[in-house]
Amino acid sequence: MAQKKLKRFGEIKTFSNVLEYPENMKGKWKDFFNNKNELVLELACGKGEYTTGLAQLYPQKNFIGVDIKGNRLWVGAKFAQKNQLKNVAFLRTQIDKITNYFSQDEVEEIWITFPDPQLRISKAKKRLTHPKFLRFYQQILKPGAKIHLKTDSPDLYQFTKLVIKLYNLQLIADISDVYEMESVTEELAIKTHYEKLDIAKSNCIFYLCFSLPENLSGNDDELKSILKEENGE
Repeated sequence: MAQKKLKRFGEIKTFSNVLEYPENMKGKWKDFFNNKNELVLELACGKGEYTTGLAQLYPQKNFIGVDIKGNRLWVGAKFAQKNQLKNVAFLRTQIDKITNYFSQDEVEEIWITFPDPQLRISKAKKRLTHPKFLRFYQQILKPGAKIHLKTDSPDLYQFTKLVIKLYNLQLIADISDVYEMESVTEELAIKTHYEKLDIAKSNCIFYLCFSLPENLSGNDDELKSILKEENGE
């Protein structure tokens, strides 16, 4: 397995659709894709099933999957190459460094699909819908841009709903069980490797869609206090 990972790490360095910690990319993604199409990110993209799935649904948009795991990015990048998806790229970096790679108003939409829910309260700030990360996203998103969360974790789902309430985010959609819907949209029907694993054992897929206000103001201390109460502290 270690040799397989090393081989993949070596290969992605040769892939034209993978950028590892690139410099001076802010505001230059239209040049990279050689078009002026809207730019959509999938954060913590893993093997890139959502990145490539959305790219196939919307060939008129550009999609970038962001993750730190090069071994996983290889899978999505290889799939994109094999299927000649010219509107797909992958960025290897940490999510909290995202503002180093995108300029203000450069991103049209963000998808967060099955991220690590960081269940321990002490790690709440690592949750990708924590205000800490929302403030990063606000620096690169266009006003009113949508943020999508799809997760099998009831804890992350409820946490995100709490953040939406405390920070006056605009809730666009709240689905407590995606596959209980009469008809599932093509976007939400995309399944990732981690969804199939059902790590949370919840037998349920949650979905939230929301947008950020012009000024992301909220009480961080209140959020911290509520989390402590829920944890029995």
